[in-house]
Amino acid sequence: MHRDTVTHVFATKTDFIITASIDGHLKFWKKIHKEGVEFVKHFRCHMHAFSDISINYNGTLMATVCTQENTVKIFDIINFDMINMFKYPFSPKIAAWIHLGSDLVHALAISDANSPKIFIYDGKGDNAPIHMIENLHTRPIALMEYVPSLNVTISIDERGMMEYWSGAKTNYEFPKNVKFEYKTDTDLFEFAKVRQPPKALAISPTGNFFATFSHDRSLKIFSVPFGKIIKVLDESLTRYIDEAKLNERYGLLHVDWTRKVALEKDINKDHKAFDNIQLSFDESGNFLIYPSPVGLRIYNIITEKVVRDLGKQEPVRFMGAAICRAMPTTTERLKGAAVTAEIEASDNPALRKFDVDPMIIASAYRKNRFYIFTNAEPFSGGDDEDGATSNRDVFNEKPRKEDALTTVDHEEEAKGMTDEACIHTTYEEAKGMTDEACIHTTYGDIHVKLFPKECPKACENFITLSRRGYYNGHCFHRVIKSFIIQTGDPTGKGTGPNTNGSQFFFTVVPAEFLDGKNTIFGEVTDGFSVVQKINQAPTYEKSGRPREEINIVSITLKN
Repeated sequence: MHRDTVTHVFATKTDFIITASIDGHLKFWKKIHKEGVEFVKHFRCHMHAFSDISINYNGTLMATVCTQENTVKIFDIINFDMINMFKYPFSPKIAAWIHLGSDLVHALAISDANSPKIFIYDGKGDNAPIHMIENLHTRPIALMEYVPSLNVTISIDERGMMEYWSGAKTNYEFPKNVKFEYKTDTDLFEFAKVRQPPKALAISPTGNFFATFSHDRSLKIFSVPFGKIIKVLDESLTRYIDEAKLNERYGLLHVDWTRKVALEKDINKDHKAFDNIQLSFDESGNFLIYPSPVGLRIYNIITEKVVRDLGKQEPVRFMGAAICRAMPTTTERLKGAAVTAEIEASDNPALRKFDVDPMIIASAYRKNRFYIFTNAEPFSGGDDEDGATSNRDVFNEKPRKEDALTTVDHEEEAKGMTDEACIHTTYEEAKGMTDEACIHTTYGDIHVKLFPKECPKACENFITLSRRGYYNGHCFHRVIKSFIIQTGDPTGKGTGPNTNGSQFFFTVVPAEFLDGKNTIFGEVTDGFSVVQKINQAPTYEKSGRPREEINIVSITLKN
């Protein structure tokens, strides 16, 4: 996981996984066949968000771009180290490696954020460009990807104009190995018609197809050689709602489907939601993996059918996907031993009969974690209460210091106070009551709106205890799936003395049978997915306590 929202996920041919977050942090992970993922290295790469990240055709080099800093940094992926850095007099925006294994120069194309120019650099060289393309586009470049099998680069500018151009061997001119001569014979004007570029561009490993995702939620699949659209998929919320009526909400519970629809409506209001959406092809180039409202969708381009939906039950909205190699290289199978021609040609079952280990890496909307889909079960081990545990969630980042601070400095006062003293307060201590609060938990933030006019005593109690830092470190001690999550007891058991006034709970479903029995003093306005995630956490059967402790970090009161 990261400290901030994960924006990019990549899986290289060298079995490395690379994740990047909106705060400019970069993390390297290594996929170990049949063993999972291992953390390798953490870089504070830029002080601002990444404008683009590009990895070359064989997964050995990576370029990160930061427009605000005018810098591009080059990384050696295999040695997980930064080997070069460029500081430009212009603002770089998009990068693409445009070289093959036979090329002596590791050519890197960099676009200018304020002009249609594309500069070509030696990725392992200096700041001086080796070539400049300035008459190809009329607007700054929005997307750019390289097709290694054809030695062709596809670029799309901010006006939606799409262009093909080749590498240094043909002087960066229009390629001769495509099946069309004039753009009027293709569908490459599709985005220019609406004067808006797509949000994502992905090339198949075979070089036969490329896919785009637009802001209007249309997913188009093109033929690279012919430049023609072969399929258009409607990914709009309206279409999914109509389909849900026919196939019983895709097999989801009503509350889960309603939550997904609400999240999609929020995304529709966020104009930057799809800025970092990522599509991915499998090795054969016949399957496209893309994020959808019902999870990661796997689409067969040949049969034109959706073959599988991954993560349908998860309470998150996936935004990116990357596929790791299912089979390790011969070198890895030999644990670093030299590979000879005899070994490659051998029929040794120890080398040939190697179990596949498929893995898909995903990012999600406004989440600081990345998600791994495999055929392996989550780790299981011994446990105090039930004898076994099943925990798939891994936390490798501590809460930020600022998240642990309370709104007022009453922590020292609260340390010497008894539970009873904390609970029984006067109105003078709670004057100027606010009606908004943010509960920072180890699973994320929960924003609540309080009802001080309707429930002055309950709100006064909650606000005063929050100001004193009383709830800091409290765990959610009781979780009943599809019903409630409860906290507020410092003992973590729900039986602490004098805690009747400090304990509170969230309901995740309508609970009219509680009317007249408990006081409703607020409602959740944001962070529904956090509440649902806590509610779905594995628990002990007898006590209902989560197997993994989920804590309140602090509570911020908003004036």
